[in-house]
Amino acid sequence: MRRFIAVVATYSLFITVLSAQEYRGLDKSPLDRVYLPDHFAHDLKFAPERNLPEFPVLKIDYSRPQKNRRQVFGGMVKYNEIWRLGANEATEIKVYKDVKIDGKLLKKGTYSMYAIPTEKQWTIIFNTAIDNWGHYSYDKNNDVLRVDAHVLKNQQPVEEFSIQFEDVEEGVGVMYIAWDMVRVELPISY
Repeated sequence: MRRFIAVVATYSLFITVLSAQEYRGLDKSPLDRVYLPDHFAHDLKFAPERNLPEFPVLKIDYSRPQKNRRQVFGGMVKYNEIWRLGANEATEIKVYKDVKIDGKLLKKGTYSMYAIPTEKQWTIIFNTAIDNWGHYSYDKNNDVLRVDAHVLKNQQPVEEFSIQFEDVEEGVGVMYIAWDMVRVELPISY
């Protein structure tokens, strides 16, 4: 009996070690992070002479799905329906100080970002419920801000969903959200 128990225990340990070495592989929609001011983290480390503040104005963490020859808007991303603004977990924005997005106040805090895209404009939503997978638990009652952005056409397709910032002038930036042939822009002042 002891021998049987020893064999079973050894076999269990062997199977556990084998399965522990299997990794699920790379995510098809890698996580990315962007800052306003653009390149904040890089410049803070490598350009200390710029005299940057301790914290950025805001940062966004999001996943970057790929087009992969698929129809994006009106296909994968449905028009007139809530969208997580990327892939995997809902996109999150951390605002380090009060800002105005398209002239509307967004207070310091952390929010999930969603969108309701249409062919002509998107509604961008800032919501207090964070750490959500996708948009499945989205609750409109947690919205703190909604802004509309007109759809613009890119000159070339953007293969990976992307969010970027441009520093326009002191205290003013633009958030670009782009994928495939579509782009929206949101002015941000701080």
